[in-house]
Amino acid sequence: MQKWLEELKDSLPEKQIMTDTADRFSYSFDASFGEYLPEAVVQVKTTEETVHVMKTANAHGVPVTPRGQSTSLSGGPLPVKGGIVLDMAQWPEKIDVTPDDLIAVVSPSVLTADIDKTVQEYGLMYPPDPSSAHVCTIGGNLAENSGGPRGLKYGVTKDYVIGLEVVTPEGEVVKTGGRTIKNVTGFDLTKLIVGCEGTLGVITEAVVKLVPKPPAVQTLMAVFDDVETAGQAISKTLTSGILPSKMEFVDQACIQAVEQYKPIGLPVEAAAVLIIELDGHPEAISIETGQVERIMQDLGATDTRIPDTQEAAAEIWQARKLVSPAIATIKPTKVAEDATVPRSQIAPMMRRLQAIREKYHVDLVVFGHAGDGNLHPDVMCDKRDQEEMERVERAVAEIFEAAIDLGGTLSGEHGIGTMKSAFMEQELGAAGVDMMKRIKEAWDPNNILNPGKIFPEQGQTRLVLRDE
Repeated sequence: MQKWLEELKDSLPEKQIMTDTADRFSYSFDASFGEYLPEAVVQVKTTEETVHVMKTANAHGVPVTPRGQSTSLSGGPLPVKGGIVLDMAQWPEKIDVTPDDLIAVVSPSVLTADIDKTVQEYGLMYPPDPSSAHVCTIGGNLAENSGGPRGLKYGVTKDYVIGLEVVTPEGEVVKTGGRTIKNVTGFDLTKLIVGCEGTLGVITEAVVKLVPKPPAVQTLMAVFDDVETAGQAISKTLTSGILPSKMEFVDQACIQAVEQYKPIGLPVEAAAVLIIELDGHPEAISIETGQVERIMQDLGATDTRIPDTQEAAAEIWQARKLVSPAIATIKPTKVAEDATVPRSQIAPMMRRLQAIREKYHVDLVVFGHAGDGNLHPDVMCDKRDQEEMERVERAVAEIFEAAIDLGGTLSGEHGIGTMKSAFMEQELGAAGVDMMKRIKEAWDPNNILNPGKIFPEQGQTRLVLRDE
């Protein structure tokens, strides 16, 4: 350790290298489970510094775990093999907008919400909007291919990245893609790196594409006394020719938690509510709002609310944003999942989730981006209760199995990380997982970059939420 630390100090300011126990501990966890203490934390601020760290680490076989703001819910920035945590959040922020090309060049440390805020000055929008956009960095979003409510209409992070600067595990600088929307030169390495969860390279710069900001938006909330009917309303809306920008689902337990956390007048007796946002030309929005309201009413919505001011609409969306902090008051531990199913399978998935809740006697709440099938079945529990956590592990495993059985996927936006790796083969098959491992081995022959992520450890067959 002393040797590689000395080599790092040769080209990096000593204040950017931290080895004190307190500093190392503060980088040992994220928003998921587990704590892993690194040997050192290195804050990089330039591509050249990143190159030096990767070349040194590769020469000595030292694991390197890139880290943004550590909002990951899947264990992405956890240093499970020790080594170096590479802190990218201290990088000087850069958002260079070229409005005529509808692009922006950004540094990895930029907060995602700041990109959208900056480009709005040009009448533009950066669509990806993870719920943590005000605190998460674009670098982390790129690594995890983050989604968000607007993913229904606009897509996720990978759909807006057209170029990258990447430092490889061996310390080489690679440019992928570029500044043009169309680019079919060679393999699409940009799409390979976005969503690789930091296992193939360290992203030091990105070119993201932008879209014109819609001139008008309208919110609508529909109330249902039956969860399955709400699921049918989602499918009916999407097959009617209308494509909302957002379509969010919140179940009764979440509604009640929000009202206890911060009362804003939600219908606590409802089984579920749908919160919908339409955007586009004002006249088109007016027509579509009426159509969506009729669909909701025809399918048995007990109430529909159409706010007539921006403030009233913001209050409804605040209710959705408050779900996560509100349900955290139910019990001290939250197991946050993002199992995703085809939209036609939302209602069957709801039935499976209800059966899992009853079978394992767990506090399971459901909310999420129902318009694209990206549900968030979260289990509220207490990690100090070993017996409860055993039931939670079995329940979460069955949630994954249910999603896969219905033609869905383990993760719609959180990533695999350490949390879901044991289930990869169930979805992709042995050959699919092996192909991914071979790509990883080709890019990172010494397996130093974010090891212990995506692929299960030898003999790992289940989710691990308990201390053993």
